[in-house]
Amino acid sequence: MRTSILIVDDESSHRQMLEVVLSDEGYEVQQADDGRTAIEAVEERFYDLILMDIRMHRISGIEALKKIKEISPGIPIIMMTAYSSVNTAIDALKSGAYDYLTKPLDIEELKILIKKALRHSNLEKENLYLKEQLGDRFDFSNIIGRSSAVKELLETVALVAPSEATVLISGESGTGKELIANALHQNSPRHDHPLVKINCAALPQTLLESELFGHEKGAFTGAVKHRQGRFQAAHKGTIFLDEIAEMAPSTQAKVLRVIQEQEIQPVGSSQTVKVDTRLIAATNKNLDEEIEQGRFREDLYYRINVVNVTVPALRHRREDIALLADYFLTKYAEKNHRPIKGFVPKAMDWLMRYSWPGNVRELENVVERAVILARGDLITSSELPDTIKNVAENPEKENFTLRPGNTLKEVEKEMILRTLDQTSGNRTRTAKILGISRRTLQLKLKEYGTAH
Repeated sequence: MRTSILIVDDESSHRQMLEVVLSDEGYEVQQADDGRTAIEAVEERFYDLILMDIRMHRISGIEALKKIKEISPGIPIIMMTAYSSVNTAIDALKSGAYDYLTKPLDIEELKILIKKALRHSNLEKENLYLKEQLGDRFDFSNIIGRSSAVKELLETVALVAPSEATVLISGESGTGKELIANALHQNSPRHDHPLVKINCAALPQTLLESELFGHEKGAFTGAVKHRQGRFQAAHKGTIFLDEIAEMAPSTQAKVLRVIQEQEIQPVGSSQTVKVDTRLIAATNKNLDEEIEQGRFREDLYYRINVVNVTVPALRHRREDIALLADYFLTKYAEKNHRPIKGFVPKAMDWLMRYSWPGNVRELENVVERAVILARGDLITSSELPDTIKNVAENPEKENFTLRPGNTLKEVEKEMILRTLDQTSGNRTRTAKILGISRRTLQLKLKEYGTAH
């Protein structure tokens, strides 16, 4: 992606001249003819740098500078003026300008100053990133829980993180597998390098290979330029492949080669590129079953499953529900500026009884909704969804009891239909909770002959 620059000047000829000069330097250039238009432009999209005149109609450059810095403080802004004044320069710098140039501009000086400002901006971003990484290292505060299951999980993470072992994180949808991947990376020797994440289910298989391995210009329709893949972006760091079971077998074979050879071959290229990347994968599926059905390569499974970290479902760590609920309440009360202090006992009792098929993610959504709907300073049972109320009032409907003689198809059907009931027939949410695609759910319902 090209570096974007916004030119703000009420002199049309000057804007056009600058656009020609900067476009020739390879920048993506946009124009604004006054300060108000510039403010509106910054509200709509991100710019890497702004070049702005001080004296303009409607809103001056100084006023626009102050407003823009409120919207996006990190954008470097270089001011221009035909009136050389020390006081004006001081006002601009005090208001947050990166630097100051006088008209007529020295084009070579301008080019140098722009490069310097962009380098400075990028360095500040990198420093902020490193500070955030260092601040979070050896800190599991984002993983909430005091249960024995969570303690055991964190002990495993602490043991595995410093190694170079490939890790497979297993667990139901919504349990927090990505948080575990973050903890593994930030407590590893690779913490000063990138953690690159990709959801294998979020991209069509035709694009996933290009995303992972990169591509050459002309490799396929729409490949207008060379693109670096995620494995290269994660060089010296870690790559996290979420929902790896959704990856096509042909792509699985290429990932296996990366693990074995530590090299990738971009799409459309005959050359290979060496990469030094630690791989962490996650899935909410049973890979043994996927292998048996021919949907997942057994050799890749053994390569990624050097260490298996299983994230427990929320129903298996019920003693953490109250702790998590309070954590999310504080988070969303602050975010939404609501003076909410806690839960009434009945509401908390309902939360504790529910089995949370959507796990921690579902609990977070329920608490956020309750915070928004709360009428007083405590969350009551009336702010909780009907699915939780129905379970609290009819506990016999909550759990499906496995009986000797149940077939896998019978168990599958029962769980799908019960989850569909809990979501009031919402197929998208049901599929997400169960960790299957919406199309798979539709096919299953058609097979059952249900009218849901």
